[in-house]
Amino acid sequence: MKLQNEVSFTFDSKSSNEAFARSAVGAFILGLDPTVGELNDIRTAVSEAVTNCVVHAYGDTIGKIYINVKIFEGGTVTIKIRDKGCGIENIDKAMEPLFTTAPGNERAGLGFAVMQSFTDNVKVRSKPNAGTTVTLTKKLSLRVNNA
Repeated sequence: MKLQNEVSFTFDSKSSNEAFARSAVGAFILGLDPTVGELNDIRTAVSEAVTNCVVHAYGDTIGKIYINVKIFEGGTVTIKIRDKGCGIENIDKAMEPLFTTAPGNERAGLGFAVMQSFTDNVKVRSKPNAGTTVTLTKKLSLRVNNA
């Protein structure tokens, strides 16, 4: 796959920045002319990944969230969302629907399930006390512009 375009940005792990991340990634891929459904799928998956960073990675402190988006020839988009937080002890367990480590079980534990349902592939790499990287991949349907 040949890289066509790329953007990276960093922001604080504040819940108020989740909408920014979702919108920024959505705006970046607009040049591919995604369907409304594809755009919403990507925005939703990014929202879930960023929310996981905000809620789980840094606890009660503020850290950095790093996003890198790549557009490849043929309409494949990869989005890496990375933190340098506490990491995930057991990735397989964390990816089980309804599993959460949030105190008081106030979270639904569906973040990874949502990411998987709205993208073609979700890859998670994590190291305890070193952070987590979630890579989302989605192939967009390229529409022929007859204008």
